[in-house]
Amino acid sequence: MQVVLATHNPHKVAEFQQIIARTRPDLEVIGYDGPEPVEDGVTFAENALLKARAAAAHTGLAALADDSGICVDVLGGSPGVFSAYWAGQKKDATANLELLLDQLRDIADPHRTAHFTSTIALVFPDGREEVVEGLWPGRLAHAASGSGGFGYDPIFLPDGQPDGEERSVGEFTAEEKQAQSHRARAFAALIPLLAEL
Repeated sequence: MQVVLATHNPHKVAEFQQIIARTRPDLEVIGYDGPEPVEDGVTFAENALLKARAAAAHTGLAALADDSGICVDVLGGSPGVFSAYWAGQKKDATANLELLLDQLRDIADPHRTAHFTSTIALVFPDGREEVVEGLWPGRLAHAASGSGGFGYDPIFLPDGQPDGEERSVGEFTAEEKQAQSHRARAFAALIPLLAEL
């Protein structure tokens, strides 16, 4: 069975393939090569639905779309839905990360709390729609570390690490990230809905 993932981001496609393979190896996630809708929603759910609807209409398949980002408490939840564009319209991950670190330069550790949010929309060809959400709490480091993951991963220190470790997600293995991430948490809520495929 195939489901299309409504993104042109190869990192997200690979991550979803790994997450889904853990629980639904019978489900093949394929990339989307159609037109991208304008993401003009003001919430993660609105943007995820925009993308999933476009992919389902274009392919005739059930479509998944993730809208995700990092939400920093001291910034009132920003960058939030603007995470990919925080430093401008180029979607420059390095510039986004550096700008966020600069904005938090004088913020002490107790006030650097943040969470990753992943909102996944599932749109069926018959028009039915479902939306689930996963949160991954933690805080932000003062400097990037590790070369794994993508986006803000090198500065995110997840809560609940064993033995007092303070590794960034950039230092996690792919398997560690897939087991704990905001996308994995959202996907866990999605599993019963995928049973309909």
